[in-house]
Amino acid sequence: MKRPFLTALALLPLAAAAQPSTVYTPELLWKLGRLGEMQVSPDRKTVAYTVTRYNLSENKSQADIWVVPVAGGPARQLTNTPGSESTLNWRPDGKLTFLSGEGGTEQLYVMNADGSGKQKLSEFPDEGLANLKYAPTGKFILYTQDVKTGKAVQDWYPDLPKADARIIDDLNYRHWNVWDDYKSSHVFFQPLGDDGRPTGYGKDVMPGERFDAPLAPLGGSEQLAFSPDGYRLAYTSRKLYGKAEAESTNSDIYLYDIREGNTQNLSEGLGGYDVEPVFSPDGTKVAWLSMATPGFESDRNGIVVYDFKTRKREDITKGSEQSAANIRWSPDGKTLYFLSVLEGTEQLFSIPSKGGKLKQLTKGAQNYNSFELAGPDVAIANKTTQAQPADLVRLDLKTGRETPLTRINEQELAGVKTGKTEARWVRTTDGKQMQVYVIYPPDFDPSKKYPTLLYCQGGPQSPITQSFSYRWNFQLLAAGGYIVVAPNRRGLPGFGTEWNNSISGDWGGQPIRDYLSAIDAISQEPYVDKDRRGCVGASYGGYSVYQLAGKHEGRFKTFIAHAGLYNLTSWYPSTEEVFFAKHDMGGAPWDATLHKSYTDFNPQLFAKNWDTPLLVIHGGKDFRVPEDQGMQAFGTAQLRGIPSRFLYFPNEGHWISKPQNSVLWNRVFFEWLARTLKPEGQAAK
Repeated sequence: MKRPFLTALALLPLAAAAQPSTVYTPELLWKLGRLGEMQVSPDRKTVAYTVTRYNLSENKSQADIWVVPVAGGPARQLTNTPGSESTLNWRPDGKLTFLSGEGGTEQLYVMNADGSGKQKLSEFPDEGLANLKYAPTGKFILYTQDVKTGKAVQDWYPDLPKADARIIDDLNYRHWNVWDDYKSSHVFFQPLGDDGRPTGYGKDVMPGERFDAPLAPLGGSEQLAFSPDGYRLAYTSRKLYGKAEAESTNSDIYLYDIREGNTQNLSEGLGGYDVEPVFSPDGTKVAWLSMATPGFESDRNGIVVYDFKTRKREDITKGSEQSAANIRWSPDGKTLYFLSVLEGTEQLFSIPSKGGKLKQLTKGAQNYNSFELAGPDVAIANKTTQAQPADLVRLDLKTGRETPLTRINEQELAGVKTGKTEARWVRTTDGKQMQVYVIYPPDFDPSKKYPTLLYCQGGPQSPITQSFSYRWNFQLLAAGGYIVVAPNRRGLPGFGTEWNNSISGDWGGQPIRDYLSAIDAISQEPYVDKDRRGCVGASYGGYSVYQLAGKHEGRFKTFIAHAGLYNLTSWYPSTEEVFFAKHDMGGAPWDATLHKSYTDFNPQLFAKNWDTPLLVIHGGKDFRVPEDQGMQAFGTAQLRGIPSRFLYFPNEGHWISKPQNSVLWNRVFFEWLARTLKPEGQAAK
């Protein structure tokens, strides 16, 4: 009897992870240690950081704390508990604190810088404790906890304890991948005793409010900050509820005065996202990231500085093309450092805190994904390339010189071959130059012909840079024998404001033509097999796959769409962040005059032209692009007699995050390519 393919897959052993790899494999990706947070000690001599490792057979992870000298030297592991450690903070006395769930609930612990003398400091109730930070004086802490602010069915009808339903009267009843749990994340403030233990009870600085701080679902401790004296704290919140929250990006920076017990909105009147407050060293100013355009989640991030003496604020980067991230003050308060995407990389920049000319401090084909200062002219940065996962490096801010500090995956990657990555420039149909990354298979031989994949990026405004991806890893694709073509098409940041913004309202226009320009240009090379080209992508990239499936004019032999938008008309009212749909679609599908998003750019309208095998992948907890989008696309392909398969993950969201689900994703992905493109050395199944 012929065994269904997915059933056969389930019988494949996971022991493959134990075999040495010569190229990237899905199992190898889950063997790699993943660099997490980092903190520089007060004496600027030590960096503490976390490394998460996964157990594929047990389908779970564990994060431990490591330290390495700023000057360089051997790294040391400080923890190895059954649970995970997170939320690192150095106290002024040089001891390191962290949160750990080793006792069953998240609690605060402290230990010496060498890992000795570990003590438990807290007995917080189990209410979602997170984002703990110390005041620079070491006398106070802030943290966030979940507070019940809504009612479940059982609160309304206590005599029906087994009723399994929801009563919904407003929007935002689910977000990203979770349903409303009738709780809000609030900021708490608490003093510390002489022994370093929290004293009394934490004070909720948002009492009675049905709002989250930091912003749900992806905001973290970077959206909270203490003033240098510890008596003021700044936090990020979008104080809107229900439909108003679903239709707006208007978050603000709130200042809570601990002595006075009052709250001030520092960004009042600014209509877009305002996030990540950072106080100046002397406490006279606070800076934050600010987007000017309401409803536009991918607007340029400017740096706003608020002066407490003059009570004035200024965007000190106004007029710049660069979008800022991860801002930090210099020790003397005269300079602000930040990261920004530039032409497919992420680099470190500086600007005078009073405003002025931006200065690019680093160059090269890498990403500096985050950084912390370790002195007037020294930064510690998280660095990646497309072929190398994250490690810590030391940067000289005067020269841009880089010195490696960690080699987290030296053992795992020993002997692993990677393919060459090349940044090329392609002319678009409207006469502009577009950067296209081309990734070649290991041991590439230009005299041979290779199957080639056009990779369509999501976002729609998430840049293709030198980040190391655990979801769409280009080296993993190349290791399968494929050339990967990854265009920084219209709408991706790092190439100026006009290039970034032009995709809004034009999803099926110039960005799709950019994709065709990229694959057509690279296909002129003799080593590209034009008879074995595929097109793959997720989110907006999945939308692009569905769009191109109806317009590719025979270019591609296979398509793979993950979390793609298939029917924009039905997607609009079912997605949760409606502000995004309204801005990027140019309006609603029931407007008196329909935007071309619905009349010209809806993939469903071109499904009549579909004639190519299609693999559809979707998660059941994807509320950004609900599962029915994938089901509609698969149903269309099936009813039209097109070879197709639907890979469905009922408990995954927009991303596939669980180890074994990720390996399954890759096995089905590559098996589909083997069936439809038949790379050299692979037989069709």
